[in-house]
Amino acid sequence: MSDDLMTIRQMCDAFDVTPRTLRFYEARELISPLRRGQHRLYDRRDRGRLKLILQGKRFGFSLEDIRQLLELYDPRENNVTQIAATIEASRERLADMKRQQEELKIAIAELAEQISLAEQMLSQRQHA
Repeated sequence: MSDDLMTIRQMCDAFDVTPRTLRFYEARELISPLRRGQHRLYDRRDRGRLKLILQGKRFGFSLEDIRQLLELYDPRENNVTQIAATIEASRERLADMKRQQEELKIAIAELAEQISLAEQMLSQRQHA
């Protein structure tokens, strides 16, 4: 086997994913390993795509969003279209994350206040 190719086990170990995850991404046409009999072999392109998939998921992108961005890969044009689309999608996602962060801050403060009020009420009733 070439040093450039990895088995499913090596991919799982390298990226901390399960074989089921790799097969799922393959079924969704996000990665396309070589097939030699029953064996899947992953090349540099698959590794790069998996790294981007996992990063995109961590940032909250849907698999469809990730697939669309990966489809724009075109080294003939230095990936200008893909990079520009990724920047735009990332800006939108960052704005969404910041909105969610603000909403979460408010919810946390409100919940902390409710807990404090409930504790005060409980303390008053226990000492009455």
